[in-house]
Amino acid sequence: MPDAAPFGLGSFLAPWYEGLKDPEEAQANTLRNLLKQYSKTGYGVEHGAERFQGVDDYRLSFPVIDYGDLKTLLEPVKEGDHHHFLSEPPEVWVMTRGSTGVPKVLPATKTHLQQILSCGARALLNLLSRNPELMAGKMLNLSLPSRVAEIQAGKDTIEYGYSSGTYSRLFPSLGDALLVPGQEEVDRLGSGIKKRDWEERFRLVYQRAVDESVFAAIGVAPVIRSFARYLKRVHGKKPKDLWEVKAIICTSVRKIHVRYAPLFRKYFGEVSTVEIYSATEGVFAQQLNQLPYVSPNYDTYLFEVETGRGLRMLHELERGEWGRLIVSTCMFPRYDIGDMIEAMGDNYFRVFGRAKLAHILEHRLYRALFKWFL
Repeated sequence: MPDAAPFGLGSFLAPWYEGLKDPEEAQANTLRNLLKQYSKTGYGVEHGAERFQGVDDYRLSFPVIDYGDLKTLLEPVKEGDHHHFLSEPPEVWVMTRGSTGVPKVLPATKTHLQQILSCGARALLNLLSRNPELMAGKMLNLSLPSRVAEIQAGKDTIEYGYSSGTYSRLFPSLGDALLVPGQEEVDRLGSGIKKRDWEERFRLVYQRAVDESVFAAIGVAPVIRSFARYLKRVHGKKPKDLWEVKAIICTSVRKIHVRYAPLFRKYFGEVSTVEIYSATEGVFAQQLNQLPYVSPNYDTYLFEVETGRGLRMLHELERGEWGRLIVSTCMFPRYDIGDMIEAMGDNYFRVFGRAKLAHILEHRLYRALFKWFL
């Protein structure tokens, strides 16, 4: 693990690195900070957030909630009263891709967005700290639209869209690394997600980037793959014929290194695939080095796991242990996000699927077949 980050990147990276060195202390500090946030809400006061700081008391007083519970808890927020459940008013509303069901529509507060920026930048900045020659250039913006529909919040009507596009619109650059095209241009093409809509977006990306120096692509893994196939089909060229792409920074699906990394190398050349484990609810972990796993942001989010041996802190899991992830964020206490996570040792993890019977059975079969190599 790097001890320092050059080029002024340390303010983003140092808390992550320090948390990985001492996750127990980092998680204790994170819980104290979260409880301060929760104590500003009616929900937090109702559950005694101001009376304790230890994780055992926290578990006893705050129930685990899922999206069904969250929809009910967010109803007053939609009516313009954020105080019952959120410590700050929403800055925007965002939606998920709906890859596992009906899209979720969630608020995003100022603190949440700041954490999205700081944690979301870590994968790229960690890569740049190890490869400073990549500092100059553009990144292909393959995010989803940030303006899709409207929600009524009190007297206000607020536009919302997919989280990846919303964050790209709010944070259009990281230092000198600018997104191309800009998210506003993407949004002007509309919110459709049919084949012709994607053709228009991919045409825009190609037109804006074809003469640029591009060192990375960033976005949702399936969209990046589809863009590469579009270039080959429509222009007869692969991305590696147009740019010297060094890294693919991607998220939103499981088993990125197994299913997508080989395709990225086929189309983009000898690129590094850098995985981010993120969701609309937060940026929870990202790849630290060449190993195909992610390492948590212990300094920002609290992580618990429901395992076959009971409830554990994520950092307490031994290599090979796995279970259902429960996250606490600045907005949502003890939220069952519906993902299954496995410890790979030394604070490396992989998210292997959703908390669905098919994914769990697949994982059990995988472990049974390859137990001697795990």
